Amino acid sequence: MSSLTSLNIELYEIQSKKWPTFGRHIMAQYDESTIIVYQAFKPSIAQYAVENQKFGGPSFSWMTWIKPNFAWMMYRSGWATKTNQERILAIKITLQGFNTILSNAIASSYEQVRNTFVSKDDWNLALKTSDVRLQWDPDHDLIGRKLNRRAIQLGIRGKFLEQYSNEWIQSIEDITEFVKEQHKFVVEEKLDQVMTPFEIVYNVPKDLRERIGLDSVE
Repeated sequence: MSSLTSLNIELYEIQSKKWPTFGRHIMAQYDESTIIVYQAFKPSIAQYAVENQKFGGPSFSWMTWIKPNFAWMMYRSGWATKTNQERILAIKITLQGFNTILSNAIASSYEQVRNTFVSKDDWNLALKTSDVRLQWDPDHDLIGRKLNRRAIQLGIRGKFLEQYSNEWIQSIEDITEFVKEQHKFVVEEKLDQVMTPFEIVYNVPKDLRERIGLDSVE
């Protein structure tokens, strides 16, 4: 436990040894009804979101990206040091909402999902018209080294972003101070002291696994 976050946390050194070392997997903290996703924002947006437990007046035509993997969020935001990513929010959403996002997602890379489309043109049309996009990118460890495992990020807009903002979000927590606390250990090369949100592989039904290009856990 940490006084800086309500998330379940564990030593990274311990839990990372239990994770798949390669392949495409969704690593996340979740329970029977909710899952945690992360977003990074500039301070003004983050403050409004935490105070009101919702996002203020989003343009649903713009695509926003969510990430269920903490380490991937840290890599992308530079541990909350990049411009307009200085505040990290842990957003608890319903599993129903998350699964709806996955069910409607179109992968940004044809090679990862070519078996689920008749042709590349068919995939390209689906990608252009979809309001949900997914990307599989190389995951990274805490000091930024590229891993063989792939991490997912999901882009949503339109009706899905509206549902995300108005229906699926259960709580919004600013975990920036927790992030800074752990980053200090990383900078000081005390990796055995770094705590991160407890994450395991998120189980997805077989038909959906194939659609989004997930690999099996052996």
